[in-house]
Amino acid sequence: MNEEVKPTELISSVRQLIKESRARVAVAVNAEITMLYYQIGKRINEDVLGNSRAEYGKQIVSALSADLIAEYGSGWGEKHLRHCMHFANMFPDSSIVYALRRQLSWTHFRTLIHIEDRLKRDFYLEICRIENWSSRQLDERIKSMLYERTAISKKPEETIVNDLNLLRDKQKLNPDLVFRDPYFLDFLGLKDVYSEKDLETSIIVELQKFIIELGSDFAFMARQKRITIDNCDYFIDLLFYHRRLRCLVAIDLKMGAFEAGFKGQMELYLRFLEKYEQAEGENAPIGLILCSGKNKEHVELMQLDQSNIRVADYLTALPSQELLQEKLHKAVEIARQKVNLTPT
Repeated sequence: MNEEVKPTELISSVRQLIKESRARVAVAVNAEITMLYYQIGKRINEDVLGNSRAEYGKQIVSALSADLIAEYGSGWGEKHLRHCMHFANMFPDSSIVYALRRQLSWTHFRTLIHIEDRLKRDFYLEICRIENWSSRQLDERIKSMLYERTAISKKPEETIVNDLNLLRDKQKLNPDLVFRDPYFLDFLGLKDVYSEKDLETSIIVELQKFIIELGSDFAFMARQKRITIDNCDYFIDLLFYHRRLRCLVAIDLKMGAFEAGFKGQMELYLRFLEKYEQAEGENAPIGLILCSGKNKEHVELMQLDQSNIRVADYLTALPSQELLQEKLHKAVEIARQKVNLTPT
């Protein structure tokens, strides 16, 4: 005979079954709703765009909305119908919507369709998909100007398209889609004077928030990882593993601006990790040097963009959104000009 099932175990088991069933139903319902809104938007567009008179378009949407509200309720107002129309316009390839309908909700798509820049929209679409962001997280990432802070935003458009296509079609993630500059560490609560030790300790205390800023595929492995070379001890401030890049990521925290010596120190860490810590099948380790300021010419002359070492600023207090947007857009423009001027 089977052992008697305890009431608490039975309740827990049944609850889990209910939760899993509800989750599957929610995914199915969301997928159906997303495709419904897309098809409605596409159908209206075909009818409205088939007639060149703008006034005709306004009239038909208004009349359709009135009929739908009368039959199905207030959720079918003109604003909603125009969202559906914009949805279909922003994603003319229905296969993309069909493929993502179970991963992204209508709320995700409604946020994405307001990003006019196609490359930026595709970036958020793909990163949202692989990192499984909620619609709230997507909104937060857009407000934090995540796209402008990634290395990919500073590349020529053809390269960006290629990197995003590789991610979508072959699940191949370029590190430039992962690493950012600057990193926002305002959640650490550090003000005025603080040390590298304070910075490191605050990151450990707020590790979950730090990982959110890094990206959801980062897994924490060690703090002050000791490595011994020729009887000399060195300490890697923070060691992470990136699941999709399949490599170790060593992070070095610096209080001041980037200095030339930081590169040699990080190269030593990476070569050690490659020799003694890298598992079979993993990619070469990547180093991230986080500085409170960055000497851009140092970084450029040392050609760090051609190595496995990344250098980025971190901000413990955020500037105004307007100033930040201006600085990031300027940085992107300067970087793209340099790329385009580089001889091939």
